[in-house]
Amino acid sequence: MHISVELTFSPLQDDFEEHIINFIKKLRASGLKIVENPLSTNVYGDYETVMAVLHTEIKTAFESMDKGLMYMKIVKSDRSGYEPHF
Repeated sequence: MHISVELTFSPLQDDFEEHIINFIKKLRASGLKIVENPLSTNVYGDYETVMAVLHTEIKTAFESMDKGLMYMKIVKSDRSGYEPHF
């Protein structure tokens, strides 16, 4: 089963940029399809693989900071090829 996950990572501290960059670099290194935009990062792939990577990398990111938020939306399909029809 393939999924699409939209992540918005918001460290609640002054050095937030460093934490976001490190998190995205680790996602890129995972071998999954990653698409970034100014507001979120999208991850596409097999459910088990995506969730295993996110489990590890979200935990690592949270352990590296004092406070933060992670918003996550999961869609049961591979939406990586989506293009607007307008």
